[in-house]
Amino acid sequence: MARLRVLEAAVKRAFRAFGLEIQRLRGAGTQEAVIRNLLRRLPPVAVLDVGANKGQYAAALRYLGYRGVIISFEALTHIHAELSKRARGDPKWLVAPCAALGSEAQRAEINVASNTSSSSLLPMLEVHAQAAPRSVYVGKESVEIVRLDQAFETLIPPAGSLFLKVDTQGYEREVLKGSTALMPRIAVIQVELSLVPLYATAPTLAEMVPYVESLGYEMFNIVPGFKEPRTGRLLQVDGFFVRRACSL
Repeated sequence: MARLRVLEAAVKRAFRAFGLEIQRLRGAGTQEAVIRNLLRRLPPVAVLDVGANKGQYAAALRYLGYRGVIISFEALTHIHAELSKRARGDPKWLVAPCAALGSEAQRAEINVASNTSSSSLLPMLEVHAQAAPRSVYVGKESVEIVRLDQAFETLIPPAGSLFLKVDTQGYEREVLKGSTALMPRIAVIQVELSLVPLYATAPTLAEMVPYVESLGYEMFNIVPGFKEPRTGRLLQVDGFFVRRACSL
C-alpha cells in the first residue's frame, strides 16, 4: 500500500508539471468520472482531442484506462512540436498536422497567451484576464484554419462512433460548424461553456446549449471548471452532450 501511495504521488507530480490536477474518482460528478462512464457506455473508435495544447487531455485519458485511438489537434507551432514529441511513444496517439479548426478554410492570426492554453483566435475580455493574469496575450502567430470534416479524412477512422472534445477558448461553435459531415458519427461532444463572456464575440452557455441541441444532441452532464479565484464565481464549465440516437 505504501508503494502504491508513492506511485500515486509521483503520477500527480508529473501531471501537475503540465498544469493538470489528478484526483481520485469519488463520485459521478467529477470530469474524470463522467468521461470514463461515457467511454465505457459509448466506446468510440477514436477520441478527437481538439485544442490539445501539450497533451494534458490525452494523458488523462490514458490515466483513466482508455487504450483506444486519440487524435490530437493543436494550432501553435512550438506547442505542436512538444505535443508530437510527447505522443511519439504511443502508437495509438496520433497528432494531426499543425492547424487551427474552424468553420471555413482561411488563414488568421491566433493570440498567444502566456500560459499557451488560453491562446485564442478571439480577443480576450478583461474579466478573463483579471481572473487569470497568466493567461494574458504575449504575441500573435499566423495559422491555417481548416474544417475538421474535410482536412483529416485519412487520419480519422472511416467508420465507427467518435468522441469529440473541443477546448478552443471561445471558438468552439466554429469548430462544430466545421464538423457537420462527421456529426452523424459523433456520439459524444465535450465542449467548454462560458457562463459569462470571456472572449469577444464568443457565445455563452445560454447560446451554445441550444446550438448543440439543434445538432441532435441532449445535455448529459455539466462539470464546474474555471473560477474567479478571488470571489469564487464560476466562469466556465465543461458540458457533455450525447447524440439522441445513442442508447446509454
